[in-house]
Amino acid sequence: MKRLFSRSTSSGKRSARRPARKSPRRFFGKKILLAGLLLAVLLASGYVLHLDFVIRERFEGRRFALPARVYARPLELYPGLQLTAAELVEELRLLGYRETASPREPGSYRWRESRVTLKTRDFTFADGMQPATTLQVDFAEGRVARLERVGGDGHLALLRLDPALIGGIYPGNNEDRVLVRLSEVPQRVLDALITVEDVRFYRHRGVDPRGLARALVMTLSGRSLQGGSTLTQQLVKNFFLSSERTVRRKLNEMIMALLLEIHYSKDEILETYLNEVYFGQDGNRAIHGFGLASAHFFDKPLMQIDLSEAALLVGMLKGPSYYSPRRQPERALGRRNLVLASMAEAGVIDDQQLLAARILPLGVVERPPRGTSPYPAFLSLVHRQLRENYRDQDLRSEGLQIFTTLDPWVQRAAERALVGRLEQLESNWNLPAASLQGAVLVSDARNGEVQAVVGGRNPRYEGFNRALDARRPVGSLIKPAIFLTALQPPHRYTLASLLDDSPLLLRQPGTEDWQPQNYDKQFHGPVPLYRVLAQSYNVSTARLGLELGVPEVQQTLRRLGVEPERPGYAASLLGTDAYTVLEMAQLYQTLAGGFRISPRAIREVLTFDGRPLQRYPLAVEQVIDGPTSYLLTTALQRVVTEGTGQGLNRYLPEALGVAGKTGTTDALRDSWFAGFTGNRVAVVWLGRDDNQPAGLTGAGGALTVWGELMAALKQEPVLLAMPEGIEHVWIESSSGRRSAAGCPDVVKLPFVVGTAPAETASCATPREKGTVRRWFERVFR
Repeated sequence: MKRLFSRSTSSGKRSARRPARKSPRRFFGKKILLAGLLLAVLLASGYVLHLDFVIRERFEGRRFALPARVYARPLELYPGLQLTAAELVEELRLLGYRETASPREPGSYRWRESRVTLKTRDFTFADGMQPATTLQVDFAEGRVARLERVGGDGHLALLRLDPALIGGIYPGNNEDRVLVRLSEVPQRVLDALITVEDVRFYRHRGVDPRGLARALVMTLSGRSLQGGSTLTQQLVKNFFLSSERTVRRKLNEMIMALLLEIHYSKDEILETYLNEVYFGQDGNRAIHGFGLASAHFFDKPLMQIDLSEAALLVGMLKGPSYYSPRRQPERALGRRNLVLASMAEAGVIDDQQLLAARILPLGVVERPPRGTSPYPAFLSLVHRQLRENYRDQDLRSEGLQIFTTLDPWVQRAAERALVGRLEQLESNWNLPAASLQGAVLVSDARNGEVQAVVGGRNPRYEGFNRALDARRPVGSLIKPAIFLTALQPPHRYTLASLLDDSPLLLRQPGTEDWQPQNYDKQFHGPVPLYRVLAQSYNVSTARLGLELGVPEVQQTLRRLGVEPERPGYAASLLGTDAYTVLEMAQLYQTLAGGFRISPRAIREVLTFDGRPLQRYPLAVEQVIDGPTSYLLTTALQRVVTEGTGQGLNRYLPEALGVAGKTGTTDALRDSWFAGFTGNRVAVVWLGRDDNQPAGLTGAGGALTVWGELMAALKQEPVLLAMPEGIEHVWIESSSGRRSAAGCPDVVKLPFVVGTAPAETASCATPREKGTVRRWFERVFR
């Protein structure tokens, strides 16, 4: 037994196994694997947190950069307004109104002989919302006879049409959109969108497994990565990611979609999607969001589109260019009908609605509302004036509404006059085609509002703006500043003062001798001051300017609102200094009445939601007293009636009393005309960009553009109300002596009382001589 036990014990000891020793390599391998997994989880978590931060930072801040919208002046209708029915209809067409048999929709009208019936659009002005109104406008004798609200409370005293959208100041990516709230989106748009793009939108959490499975099959088959994307995923792709087709981008899209739905409600996601989606290009402007798409394709607010139009917009999302209703109408029609069929199949619409919508045309307007400005030269002026008060970043992102002074009628007349006359002048003078250039600026003579700017012979070109940026010698356009300097102290010079037009030689140390010449290469002896200006004699003008002093003339220019070049030279008196069309518009704006008013292109600025942000009030300063202004305007009128501006008589009646001045530079390089009627100031420049001779005088070139422009517009006469202290006296032109009506070579001129010449001409009647004697008696008494 003992042996057995012993054997048994020893046997048990032999069969017992030692514990296996762990391999150091396997032990550290597991630790590395666990550490790697942990690191991967940390990195993945960090990456997800990064994506989460990106989403929340963008979504909780300002989601969209909104461009500033720029509007023209609104046309104000009131009884007595000088306007014909045809002109009103032309304005409505410019605004994109549609002619219909019965104007029930906003933005529609009907024209029957002397009556226009229209329904305006809602519009928010600075003083509040003006709701859509149906009104009847009756005309008689070229004026508005009556305004009457249809179905309302009868006669209207005033109504503003919505202003034309003339452009925008866009973000750097040129994206444009009109933001809409989800509550402003018709249910038919939402039904169409969810039916076609994501029928399970309200049931998934950002990623739809069914759609994902379909996308996976397509990916494995090598066909495409498209398909299966939910609305949330589409928003993530458009909002945060690029459009590259890679697995990495798809994984990011899915993760971010899940995160987006964790933080934000379905309604927030859907509203952002509706404002983000892309609908194609309008030139260099990208159309984004259903709000702008509705205006761009149908010229109506999103709330007003019907079922067929909603289906068209939703159908375009698959390929905005491929299904463009303007370029591919048949393809777009088929896609729209497919969307309608899908809605009927899903039970969103019934068969009757389907049939009614399918038979409708696309309904797309031929001419979309302007995005890229048709008036780039004017918009450039607006932008410059805005930058005095706003950062460029704010102009491109805050959705400001900018109301300007542009008058589309005046702008069109200016463009037609410039382009048409340039072509005709090149033909008449055998100049190379397209060799001439030009610029025009028109403003309101009463308040300085800029009504039109043309920056070149191609008015739609957005490049070099000759009206604002081309600095050219102005020639005789500067001369009124010299004569104003002379007339301002009334007892120094009068319109009848004789000026010496004999040869002039000016020698100054360190400079070449200066010997000005008249255009006709002749000298004219003693010439009355008014005639020197009318005939634009250079020699007598230069002598007058030298007697007054160049610094004094420059100071007059500053008072008129123009900063002269420094230092001033004798030649500056004859316009060798360079100025822009805008600067000359400032000069003549001040001459037209004696008040310095800076040309302004902006009336007011509103915020995105219609709150007044800034007004641009009229700033007026009188810098020419009434009597002197009267004298100078009379002299400028004589430029037109008997001087270098006589050519205007071919375009405008003499009764308008137009005042103006021609300008021509050496070698006929620059042709200028500036002037004013009772209601408008205009400046025209013609020349060549390479500064070679254009071959045109001011009268032969710029004046013809000015005349055609002003003849195409309604003009008011220059009504000179004679101020106190002014009298009219007959003067003998050749001698400058007092004369009488009926005598030869006489002209009736205004004088400040007490400054008319005392010496009488031989022709003067005894009665006139007695009048002179009585004048002397009054003076010495």
